[in-house]
Amino acid sequence: MLVEVEVQSLGLDRSTRSPVVILRERGGDRVLPIWIGPAEASAIAMHMAKVEFPRPLTHDLIVTLVKGLDAVVRRVEIPRVQEGTYHAALVLERADGTVTVDARPSDSIAIALRTRAAIVVGDDLLRRIDLDVDESESVADPGSVQGWTDEVDVSGGPDDTPLGPSELADYLRKLDPEDFGRFTP
Repeated sequence: MLVEVEVQSLGLDRSTRSPVVILRERGGDRVLPIWIGPAEASAIAMHMAKVEFPRPLTHDLIVTLVKGLDAVVRRVEIPRVQEGTYHAALVLERADGTVTVDARPSDSIAIALRTRAAIVVGDDLLRRIDLDVDESESVADPGSVQGWTDEVDVSGGPDDTPLGPSELADYLRKLDPEDFGRFTP
């Protein structure tokens, strides 16, 4: 069975400093943390913070391609994890039928946010984790998680103050490609 979720927040795994997107069951309290790459985290954070660029970024380009092919992203499915890897699919609808495209969850989430498509996950993937969340804050606020079993931290730097959406967008905008390490073909 698939359950609809929403992006609750972005965080950093304290032990690996890897970005984590936290999906929360719509109308429920179960969550699914998915570790993602920094580029995808940036794409998700930029959209959540409503940062616009003069030229399309990769996920914006994909959305434009989908529209250009007279298709609509109906939903993103994250049905299972296999050998430690989450599997996802974009479900596209066209006049001549439905097309399902294999994709990474992080890219799928970035595209779902841009198209306002539903995100659904396998019921067995959701877990109850003790999150300290201020329900008065927007679900799309990357700074909304105050703590998560001492593993996730949305911190702004040495003083560990949480970043709001605009601060996170500003931080990501100033990152240098060297911050992610060297690429060796």
